[in-house]
Amino acid sequence: MRSTLLPNPRRAEGGLSLTDIPLPCDDAAPVQRLLSRCPAARPTPLTPLPDLARTLDLAEVWAKDERGRMGLGSFKALGAAHVIASQAVEARPDAPEGALGDRTYVTASAGNHGLSVAAGARVFGARAIVYLSDTVPDAFAQRLQDKGAEVVRAGRTYEDSMDAAAQAAQDNGWTLLSDSSWPGYTDAPRILMQGYLALMAEVAEALDTDPTHVFVQAGVGGLAAAVAAAARRSWGESPRIVVVEPTAAACIADSLRHGTPTRVAGPVSTMGRLDCKEPSFIALRGLARDADFVQTVSDAEVAGHLPRLADLGLDTTPSGGASLAALLLSGPYRDTLGLDGTSRVLTFVTEAP
Repeated sequence: MRSTLLPNPRRAEGGLSLTDIPLPCDDAAPVQRLLSRCPAARPTPLTPLPDLARTLDLAEVWAKDERGRMGLGSFKALGAAHVIASQAVEARPDAPEGALGDRTYVTASAGNHGLSVAAGARVFGARAIVYLSDTVPDAFAQRLQDKGAEVVRAGRTYEDSMDAAAQAAQDNGWTLLSDSSWPGYTDAPRILMQGYLALMAEVAEALDTDPTHVFVQAGVGGLAAAVAAAARRSWGESPRIVVVEPTAAACIADSLRHGTPTRVAGPVSTMGRLDCKEPSFIALRGLARDADFVQTVSDAEVAGHLPRLADLGLDTTPSGGASLAALLLSGPYRDTLGLDGTSRVLTFVTEAP
């Protein structure tokens, strides 16, 4: 299957009406205040790619490189750990370290979200339990255990493991910390998504000129919605925002097409961290308002461009390179997207290999 492009049919309508679902936050200041107290917090690079820009006949291309974020290897370090840190500071403002010794956080993960939960729990004295589906590699389970998390296998898909984690939270009185959201569960994931605004604050500070286009990958949509909300706050309506997701898990595209959150079916994607079959409700509401297009990309298409990204010094996974791969695949949609020799394109490399 080849890449496809869907103009967001909800954009002109101002988004979707989702009763009791909040919009994403767009204010990075609270996140930056917390990060200023964290010795591991450092801005990640915004890497210019002039050779790629010339090849594609664009003015500029940048990649926000999240591979070294806080020693955890992905942007997810800004998410769940931000929720846990916020709760620790609320519990004990002057000495938050160790403040959550009576708390157990439980989650499901297809990758780096679990590491963020594990790292945050360790710093603030809490227990972390991470549910993994059968498709998640044993090597990742070991990384979680090395961070102090307890690992439980449950189900064949991410959604199965998420259902099991939610049930365990209910049965045991644990704190569910999902990176997705749904009716009745919005407070923690909204704060989690707010953590991602830190990377966009770094982008805005580093750029001398506004981007005309933003390509950003989506699983349940948390990063994409945070990026889009921050872009609208910083640069208004002018950048064209393109959400990138796997052909095998096009839940954002299908949900926007149908005008309601939609669970999709499909094979397992090699873009494992993006292989989510149902969107976060908060993210979907934000993207319906803020995104201009959804571009789907196949596993084979992304795999074909990973060596090129490595040659650019951006060695990553299929999930991590999806937005850059989508830009490389955007030729047939150049006119629709408004890409030309004056375009300045922001992309994201979201995780280390």
